[in-house]
Amino acid sequence: MKNRYLRNVFTTRWSMRRAFPGDLLDDIEQAIQASERQHNAEFRFAIEAALDAPMLLRGCSPRERAMEVFSNLRIWDTAANNGVLIYLLLSEHAIEIVADRGYNGKVSTRQWQDICDAMRELFQGGHYREGALRGIEMITAVVSGHFPPDPSDRNELPNQPVLM
Repeated sequence: MKNRYLRNVFTTRWSMRRAFPGDLLDDIEQAIQASERQHNAEFRFAIEAALDAPMLLRGCSPRERAMEVFSNLRIWDTAANNGVLIYLLLSEHAIEIVADRGYNGKVSTRQWQDICDAMRELFQGGHYREGALRGIEMITAVVSGHFPPDPSDRNELPNQPVLM
C-alpha cells in the first residue's frame, strides 16, 4: 500500500505531459480517427497521471477507476453499444480496456488482455508513442471483424485523448 501511495503522489501531470507530449496526443487522435474509418466502433483513450488520496484510501483499483471513466465519458452511450475505452494509469503503469456490452460473446477477456500486455511492455520501456499506437492498431484489428464499416456511421464520441 505504501509503495502504491508513493507512486501516485510522485507521478504528476508534468510526468504525464512528458510521456505524452502534444504531438503524441495529436498522433493518438489521428490514429483513432483513421481506425474508426475501418469499422463502426467508437474509441476513447484516457490517460490519468495518478489516483488522488480519497481513491487510494478507498482501495480503488485501476480497473474500478477505468469503469468510472468509461461511465463519466459516456462511452456506453453509442447506438450499437460498441464503445471501447483504453485507460492508462501512468503512476502504476496500469492499462485497462473497457468495452461496452456489444462485445460480449464476440471478444474474449484474453484478447483484450493481450492488447494491454503488448502496450504495457512498450510503455515500460518508455516507448509511449509505439505503445499507444500499437494498442489502437490491435484494437482496430479485433473490432473490425465484428463491427464492419457502415457508410451511414457518424462519429459519436470525440477522438481526442483525455488527460486526467
